[in-house]
Amino acid sequence: MTEDWLRLNRENWDDRARVHADSDFYDLPGFRAGACTLREFETAEVGDVSGRSLLHLQCHMGQDTLSWARRGAAVTGVDFSEPAIRTARGLAEDIGAPARFVASDVYAVPEALGGERFDIVYTGIGALVWLPDLTRWARVVADALVDGGFLYLAEFHPMTDVLGEDGRSVAEGYFDGGGEVSDYPRTYTDGRELTRTVTVEWRHPLGDVVTALAGAGLRVEFLHEHPFTLFQRYPGLRRDGNGVYRFPPDRPQVPLMYSLRARQRNVRPSPR
Repeated sequence: MTEDWLRLNRENWDDRARVHADSDFYDLPGFRAGACTLREFETAEVGDVSGRSLLHLQCHMGQDTLSWARRGAAVTGVDFSEPAIRTARGLAEDIGAPARFVASDVYAVPEALGGERFDIVYTGIGALVWLPDLTRWARVVADALVDGGFLYLAEFHPMTDVLGEDGRSVAEGYFDGGGEVSDYPRTYTDGRELTRTVTVEWRHPLGDVVTALAGAGLRVEFLHEHPFTLFQRYPGLRRDGNGVYRFPPDRPQVPLMYSLRARQRNVRPSPR
């Protein structure tokens, strides 16, 4: 079944996109009214995007993409789900944001965008688990960047899949995460049950992410491991004043998310 991962995951996310568009979790009316979906640490680490071209890989319904557009970036969002892309295009029209959204899986991006290059490639927040081959992904990222451009990745830390439901015990092997097939009737938001319920996911150790990027010629400028996450993954987590979830200070802290920036360092020859 894992060899059919792309079809299974696309069908599942097509189904999810329809549920997500009507969910309170994604709150599209609130977004249309001006809400920003980017996290504070992301905007601080990426910096000023005014006038810069930004490619968002695995953009889902485009709220993060359009949040960068509201901050002045010229944005292109890519996702393999046609229903998600239709929603993203509708959102862009509703808020009057100049944005382009393209339906494509990550590995086909070079062909889908005709080899176009960008100042920034942005991705993350639950994206990498849907990709089986990080080496190939990193090459796509590197080829999409102008010389001196950078990737910004914000992701859930792979340690979160190792801990048990209590957040204290070790329940899974850190290196055991290849092609896991799951069958769940619901998505992570409110809404109806899904009709396409089978997915295939991969857990990527942090070292594999960094190694793939280095192998593609990118220079990692920082790797930050964060003791917070975006939802109450474990019962011991508490929401703080910034809206993120942390373990109380009296218990051992573990990384729950990470972020990194990696810059294109290859100098391509000028066209003759």
